[in-house]
Amino acid sequence: MKTQKEEECRTDTERTMAAVWAEQSAPVEELVEACIGAFGEDGTLQEASQVRMFLMMHPWYLPSTELAKRLLLKSQEGSCSVSYRAKICHLVRYWISEFPAEFDLNPELAEQIKGLKDVLVQEGHELQSQLIDIDSVPSYEWKRQVTRLGSAVTKKRKMSLLFDHLDASELAEHLTYLEYKSFCKILFQDYHSFVMHGCTVDNPILERFITLFNSVSQWIQLMVLSKPTAPQRAQVVTHFITVAQRLLQLQNFNTLMAVVGGLSNSSISRLKDTQAHIGGDASKTFRNLTELVTSCGNYSQYRRCFAECTGFRFPILGVHLKDLIAVHVALPDWADAAKTQVNLNKTRQLYAILQELALVQSTPPSMEANTDLLNLLTVSLDQYHTEEELYQLSLQREPRSTKAAASSSSSEKQPSVIDEWASSVKPKADPAIISKHIEKMVESVFKNFDTDGDGHISQEEFESIRSNFPYLSKFGELDTDQDGRISKEEMIDYFMKASSLLNCKMGFIHTFAETTCVKPTFCVHCAGLIWGFYKHGYKCKACGVYCHKACRSSVAVECRKRTKSISHERPPFQHTRSYSFPLPAKPPSAVQNTVIKEEEKESSFEDEVFDVHL
Repeated sequence: MKTQKEEECRTDTERTMAAVWAEQSAPVEELVEACIGAFGEDGTLQEASQVRMFLMMHPWYLPSTELAKRLLLKSQEGSCSVSYRAKICHLVRYWISEFPAEFDLNPELAEQIKGLKDVLVQEGHELQSQLIDIDSVPSYEWKRQVTRLGSAVTKKRKMSLLFDHLDASELAEHLTYLEYKSFCKILFQDYHSFVMHGCTVDNPILERFITLFNSVSQWIQLMVLSKPTAPQRAQVVTHFITVAQRLLQLQNFNTLMAVVGGLSNSSISRLKDTQAHIGGDASKTFRNLTELVTSCGNYSQYRRCFAECTGFRFPILGVHLKDLIAVHVALPDWADAAKTQVNLNKTRQLYAILQELALVQSTPPSMEANTDLLNLLTVSLDQYHTEEELYQLSLQREPRSTKAAASSSSSEKQPSVIDEWASSVKPKADPAIISKHIEKMVESVFKNFDTDGDGHISQEEFESIRSNFPYLSKFGELDTDQDGRISKEEMIDYFMKASSLLNCKMGFIHTFAETTCVKPTFCVHCAGLIWGFYKHGYKCKACGVYCHKACRSSVAVECRKRTKSISHERPPFQHTRSYSFPLPAKPPSAVQNTVIKEEEKESSFEDEVFDVHL
């Protein structure tokens, strides 16, 4: 039973849904009451958009099972009138009709609603109970079945013949159909899980869509690299540029991004001989398409073009997932510390993004697809190659230099692909760069470990340094004048000698590779944000630290994993890709040391490199 004070509170909070949502915040109880009050006793609904917003977004601050429990308790109150109970039933009915998947995928919620229906029957409210038809909810399990890819170790596919069978328009249309079909399986629950957990663990539908996106980019690279001569490869690149043009005409920005990402990948962009055979018009078209989907200005050109589209339009899902994460991270769920006031500003912004994605699913493309071609295309995209393997193949097609190619061809025993690649990308010793970075590192060491500021490192301070640089020798080997202190000059001299002996393979060398940060990630050097879906940052393959492209040569932290187990003669071979992006609780503080710059994979764009991985 409600107390008199609570009944007065109900009367005070019975405002229209529009009035409640106009506020910056509101209590959960007031939102629930406004939802109930939006229905008439006969089921007429006012302010449907606000009610739908609440029913979609409430899991951010109120679990669906808890909402069902509240509605059940309200219907059983002694003061609950027939009219009020009918409104509750109409709300539940609308909830089921608008979001049936939630009841199919959440058995506990379905049981609670069945319990409400049973209570109504037991209390003699038969007509009202008939408004709640939980048994008619369709099954979504078969629609969301995911075909799992086979093992990368046990299965390799030959190049697809599909490229020779389809012209650019057909290929663009079938890629659009295939990706849109996968996109339509994604539900609110998938987006919510991704944003809340920061990864696709236990989220197979979204993971499969991301995998399909990645597969398109990888398949394009394979198709280009399958051709033995530069003119043939240029012809394939030109063909895919035409495919990209058609995708833009279809307003399919997601697959357009996949195609641009594939052609912009370092394994393709480094092929200078191939690029030389691409016509001027095709190159200009590709530059324009690249500028359209660039992240510059927070994807401003893409957003403007997408907003102007009418009818079927397929968004770059990665951009909108980034928007969801940005809003979720930037704005709290609650407007007060006591967590009594829901932050409606956050709810409205999240809903606007999700509603736009939902609208895409309700507007299919006007095209027919050939089932046989779709099956063939699906098989073609089911590739099993890592980025390292693609880059090795790229190096085979066009070696870094004629000298390297000549030495490789004259060798009696041909080295393996991995050996060729390893020898071409391992760090090269540049004395000037080494000296520069060692001096910077020593300055940083003294700045952070010379606690008394006397310009020397004592024995006690040295022990703290050794915990960060395991390869350091004993104190006496650095203290060459045996005065019980280490000067900057002594430490610089030690590191220069160590660098020479180790051929620049000291522990502070990182193996950076372009990577993607869909969750706000902080640069280990400058502590600035790195995020975006298309290779906005760099990650060390050995120790996992992240940094900006511009900070690569200044990263300070030691490569811990490398000093323990990583060989510099053969870089680690990555077979799988993690989709987990943990969110740091706060930006890391600036770190202390520095790192020797390594040779990077080449790329065609100085400022924008597009990832083939969402």
